[in-house]
Amino acid sequence: MSDTSVAQHALLGAPTEYLTPLERPTLQEAQAWCKRLTTSHYENFHVVTWFLPRAVRQHFESLYAYCRVADDLGDEVESPTIALRLLDEWGSMLDECYDTPQRSMHPVFVALHETVKACGLPRQLFHDLLHAFRMDQVKTVYNTWDELLEYSRYSANPVGRLVLWICGYKDEPRALLSDKVCTALQLANFWQDVVEDAERGRRYIPAESMERFGVEDGQLAGRVFTPGFCAMMEDLVVRTRAMLREGRPVSAEVDHELAVTLDLFGKGGEAILDGIAAEHFDVLRGRPVVSKTKKLWLLAGALAGKMRVRKAR
Repeated sequence: MSDTSVAQHALLGAPTEYLTPLERPTLQEAQAWCKRLTTSHYENFHVVTWFLPRAVRQHFESLYAYCRVADDLGDEVESPTIALRLLDEWGSMLDECYDTPQRSMHPVFVALHETVKACGLPRQLFHDLLHAFRMDQVKTVYNTWDELLEYSRYSANPVGRLVLWICGYKDEPRALLSDKVCTALQLANFWQDVVEDAERGRRYIPAESMERFGVEDGQLAGRVFTPGFCAMMEDLVVRTRAMLREGRPVSAEVDHELAVTLDLFGKGGEAILDGIAAEHFDVLRGRPVVSKTKKLWLLAGALAGKMRVRKAR
């Protein structure tokens, strides 16, 4: 099979919208494809991109597209075997984007190469994300808090580090603060999605916490809320909130425009944890919802920050 036909068929078995096109898109076409993906999947991300520095907004859309497709290759296919094959193909296409970019056919990698070239992004951070998506195929339960932190090191922290790199911040002290925020956001999402994850055969609540508070696996699937479960969730929320606040000073270590976006992410994590607490830690009734009023308040605060940045110029 020729190199061209290999590229064209590399993602067979993936969601239809992610199949590699028969012809290489232009850079403009590839960037437009990534932009459409940010508006068609998660409205919240599209809203957040408006607060990002305009000069690097396109780079964030390319980064998001890479993450979004990789995530869907892991979660939206028929079996773990197919998912692992597709993730390996995506990793090979990533290497091609770095080593022989003229051969890239998929719009994500045509656009991403421009971002990699402009910002000098480390290849390993992208591969770390793929490692997390592979972990999702083979590891469905977690025993310790440290195991969750290790998972987040691959699933969440690379995104924060890439955001900093895109904006020109490559030092380790800022990256470590970002890691705190990103890990806390990952954990907050786990705590609000306990029921959904249980239905998919996954459990991110560490076994050591369940044992400490006398909670059993059957309670998750059966949605059996007890005082022990309440105390366990409260403990997890407290620990997660402390981690989030430890990392929040990163906003003071970057330019004001990026700080607006980082603050919005941090406050969004606080809002999730507040929502869990408002439900008296009963996440078994369903996913706690951040109210529309709260969302508008967060966006209004970010908008005010954006306006202050513009006036200061």
